[in-house]
Amino acid sequence: MKLGEPTLDQLRIFIAVAEHGSFGGAAKAMGRAVSAVSYGIAQLEAQLALSLFDREGSRRPVLTAAGEGLLAEARGVADGVDALLAKTRSLHAGQEPSLTLVVDVMVPGEITAHVLGEFRRMFPTCALTLRIEGLGAVAACVINGGSDLAIGGPVIGDSPTLERQAVGEIELIPVAAPTHPLAQPAIVPGESRRHLQLVLTDRSPLTEGLEFSVLSPLTWRLGDLGAKHSLLKEGLGWGNMPRAMVADDLASGALVELDLPEKPGAHYPLNALWRRDTRLGPAASWLVDAFKEGLAACPDAPLRT
Repeated sequence: MKLGEPTLDQLRIFIAVAEHGSFGGAAKAMGRAVSAVSYGIAQLEAQLALSLFDREGSRRPVLTAAGEGLLAEARGVADGVDALLAKTRSLHAGQEPSLTLVVDVMVPGEITAHVLGEFRRMFPTCALTLRIEGLGAVAACVINGGSDLAIGGPVIGDSPTLERQAVGEIELIPVAAPTHPLAQPAIVPGESRRHLQLVLTDRSPLTEGLEFSVLSPLTWRLGDLGAKHSLLKEGLGWGNMPRAMVADDLASGALVELDLPEKPGAHYPLNALWRRDTRLGPAASWLVDAFKEGLAACPDAPLRT
């Protein structure tokens, strides 16, 4: 048996009749005459050599078993065409068809999750690829062309490859388990150098070998901030962490903020980074603004006076 090839219009009519439960309801929703809807269904059934609706014994068309089985496929075809047309309209409007974003591990996860949730709602046709990196590896992703946009920390030197825009900052504070010797009161200057410091290490050459608030010669270098967090709670050392990331631990007493004479905490500036030989499209520009707003609204963001 040779089957015909249904048209997209016939499939849309089929879906409309199934959803509205009648030829008249489908005709009204589609702005068509009832006769045009009836003809479209008859043509589709002829193309497929199947009866899609049972019209006997009822005033309303009822899907046959074959119709039930093909409805999901018809919806999939129609949805695919709708997505293609939406992406085409976006391209005509200048929106990026895809975007690769790298976010610094220091950015609070709640902010990243909220921004990306809103991004999917605002730009459903833009295929987003996300990477999470730390320190110089964030900028390296953009410099090497692996990412279109980054939300990252300080980059040593003024790279001629990068454009940057300040979007906020994260407060880093020294913490340790409450049983750690540095958690005791009246710590004397230099005492922190006698204890193991857990340090987030760089996986890129941009800031390789450079130290950020490292006081102790005794260090464990970790490439993952989550691992550092776990080791701190186990009392295996002390180190700086984003205040937002350890807020619950401070509240529960699992970690304590250290009062060290050297005051090794810091404000970790965050910038939007992109290559100077590219131009940010509407989706990337929206991300820059959204992260800036999210960081400004963060309850643990440093106060400006």
